[in-house]
Amino acid sequence: MDNVYSGSSQSLGLIKGSRSKKVLVTGGAGYIGAQTVKALSEQGYSVTVFDDLSRGHPEHIAGVPLIIGRCEDEEALADVFSSSQYDAVMHFAGESQSGESVTNPAKYFKRNVVAGITLFSTMAKHGVSKLVFSSSASVYGDPSVIPISEEAEVNPKSPYAESKLFLERALMWFCKANGLRSISLRYFNAAGADPSLSIGEKHEPETHLIPLVLQAISNEEPITVYGDDYPTPDGTPVRDYVHVADLAQAHVLALNALDTGAQTSVINLGSDKGYSVMEVIREAERITGRPVPYVIGPRRQGDPATLVASSEKARTMLGWAPRLSSLEDIIGTAWKWHLKCAEAEKI
Repeated sequence: MDNVYSGSSQSLGLIKGSRSKKVLVTGGAGYIGAQTVKALSEQGYSVTVFDDLSRGHPEHIAGVPLIIGRCEDEEALADVFSSSQYDAVMHFAGESQSGESVTNPAKYFKRNVVAGITLFSTMAKHGVSKLVFSSSASVYGDPSVIPISEEAEVNPKSPYAESKLFLERALMWFCKANGLRSISLRYFNAAGADPSLSIGEKHEPETHLIPLVLQAISNEEPITVYGDDYPTPDGTPVRDYVHVADLAQAHVLALNALDTGAQTSVINLGSDKGYSVMEVIREAERITGRPVPYVIGPRRQGDPATLVASSEKARTMLGWAPRLSSLEDIIGTAWKWHLKCAEAEKI
């Protein structure tokens, strides 16, 4: 298989696998999925992507085998696992908009919960016993203690978060019943673009703060800052941003951990640092040299004041440490990606 990706895996601190393995990546054409496919390919894994392309971008995984389908389609999944013997699965596929999930919970329980259970069941039937699951820090809701460790109380505030927590708990039972070992990675705010600019955020519609800030710069149309009266230093919400390439590194390390006998567990992935909305805006202005137009709006229902991770477990269990998750690196790579996409649209 041709490796079309550029960039050094050593720069991400990844560990070479002792042997090449076959990995199925569901949702592998999406933002975090494609970045992880790149990392796996650079590490010598044989990767196949399973994605319905509803939000994915096949150009981000050029040269990688792609099977188009949905995880809730039991027959399609059975065909995938019957056609090849996979050693492990990484599961990114699913819906991810918290706000939409509140107004359309059925969509999220079908596309996330039903799809996940169908995938886990099919893996068990075909003897595939290792899974890295894309979970979310949204399972914590509005935590009372910062930084947030894996021992913090879980209190989902949306059907999206509820679906992630349900699948985490289901995986514990699949481990007991079928020997399916898994590591669920609870992301905080994924951001940034691959340093090679081969992969970046292209959501439709866009809901993430950093690309929205960069769009506001280019379009000269104000972004809404939802609330400036939170109990934070400048009154705007504080979040923990982690670079997408660092997240990809963590997935490879999680697979390595499962290969060496790690048991089913959940692990936080964050930078352990928090930045307010206004700090993100000011840093974007510094990096781009251009003003960010914004207006202050009311708080959004359910938005916590502060969400910052404790990633100590990731460091001790996986040997993971974020390398590119400074706000400067995140916004810097995102801005270069934004400019690249703007130029491409002109052609």
